Amino acid sequence: MIEIRNLYKVLGPKMVLNNLSLTVKRGETKVVIGRSGVGKTVLLRNIVGLVRPDSGSIKINGVEVTDLNEKDYNRLRMEIGMVFQGGALFDSMNVGDNVGFVLNEFMNLDRKTVNDRVRDSLGLVGLKDVEHMMPSQLSGGMRKRVSLARVLCMEPHIILYDEPTTGVDPITASAINNLIVEMRNKLKVTSIVVTHDMNSAYQVADSIAMFYKGQIIADGRPEEIKNSKHPVIQQFIHGEVQGPITEDESLIFGHVK
Repeated sequence: MIEIRNLYKVLGPKMVLNNLSLTVKRGETKVVIGRSGVGKTVLLRNIVGLVRPDSGSIKINGVEVTDLNEKDYNRLRMEIGMVFQGGALFDSMNVGDNVGFVLNEFMNLDRKTVNDRVRDSLGLVGLKDVEHMMPSQLSGGMRKRVSLARVLCMEPHIILYDEPTTGVDPITASAINNLIVEMRNKLKVTSIVVTHDMNSAYQVADSIAMFYKGQIIADGRPEEIKNSKHPVIQQFIHGEVQGPITEDESLIFGHVK
């Protein structure tokens, strides 16, 4: 479903994506792990076209997307949902209008159809009768679930999750992880989950890829990653201070002269 080859992206003085390659099978949940601030979100933004790579290839369902113009990319984006780290809800809109935003703005659907899909999507994430609430009235976990409902309302083939469990308590994080698994099992969507939370990674992943210094340095089943002898992987998954990953890695890596 998603095939990335030799991707490069420079932002300011920093080489963020450095000859990165990654493949995600149809219906698979691929978890990308790595330290905060090293470029995992930039990878997602390249896939969805919010950022364009400097070079390399991104194919989605066999279509090379790096060459698409904005109009054609917008059509493709209707098949891709992205759950942003902070939820990215519109504070001036109630929950119902947030969830139905894409349908109202970009699809020629009648009001009843939109309302039905909004209600059904909220039901899928365990929220009922919250359409008239405002984002300021929601907990962090509820905001993330509303953000996921907005994506589900689009009926996408691909869902990209950016740090879905960051900033929530362990019980809410587990509930969000369960939702990600349910979306895979019920809807058969293809997903990429970016996280540094290993509990979440093990709970939702079909496979796990390790992001380090702008590249994917390992990719395998959760038990393969857990049992890997690679020193970078072992340091990361066990949260050890000592090892090849340095505290200031995100600041010094890939400095462009």
